[in-house]
Amino acid sequence: MPFVSPEKGNYKRIVSVVPSLTELLYSFGLDEEVVGITKFCVHPEDWFRTKQRIGGTKKLNIELIKSLRPDLVIANKEENVKEQIEELAEHTDVYLTDINNLEEAIEAITNIGILVGKEGEATKIAEIINMEFLELRPARFLNPHRSCYLIWREPYMTIGGDTFINDMMSRCGLNNIFEDSTRYPEVSVQEIKEAGCELVLLSSEPYPFKEKHITELQQVLFNTKIVLVDGEMFSWYGSRLTKAPRYFKELLKSIEH
Repeated sequence: MPFVSPEKGNYKRIVSVVPSLTELLYSFGLDEEVVGITKFCVHPEDWFRTKQRIGGTKKLNIELIKSLRPDLVIANKEENVKEQIEELAEHTDVYLTDINNLEEAIEAITNIGILVGKEGEATKIAEIINMEFLELRPARFLNPHRSCYLIWREPYMTIGGDTFINDMMSRCGLNNIFEDSTRYPEVSVQEIKEAGCELVLLSSEPYPFKEKHITELQQVLFNTKIVLVDGEMFSWYGSRLTKAPRYFKELLKSIEH
């Protein structure tokens, strides 16, 4: 079967292999319809505890998914493995998302709402997201911090300009010093220092950075402000986007003090 286009369907058994879109389906009220999620779909907690888990985003248990007899799988180009999704598409409808910025996230929310018969709910969520981001007007746009967002350690990895996280940073008025890079390049602490980085954001995911890592980096980046940030707010592109702008406002306030 080919990947499905966003047209209204009559789907009764849905498997989500994208954590942020699992949370979106919950926001749509699809408790009975969602029959399978990944081990990384931690929100909502009651689904995480009770729904059938079908492996990780990169290591799906294809046979288990087939046994659930889904009529729709919701996937993502970056978060899932191409060959696995193509195999699933031979057995059931698959809606494949490709999200690199806020506009594409809102489009995906709207399209999924149409697919699962929740257009009204999707429209409300999209309206809230648009309104909240319109109100996010950081003063830092006038004098942006030269910033670096780290997602991994040993080796350190950051984010390039073609990522959803970079789009979120730019909406916070933060200047990604590795914006000219693509995807998720490895970087050294020395490279961060030589780039004149003023602010390092240590994400809570996929690597769970802690306070001890601030201390470690500060020994070399002694003129750089280093803070821990909620990775879900920067990288989850479903209904969590309704909460992200308020989080960003508080983060920016704390950085300025």
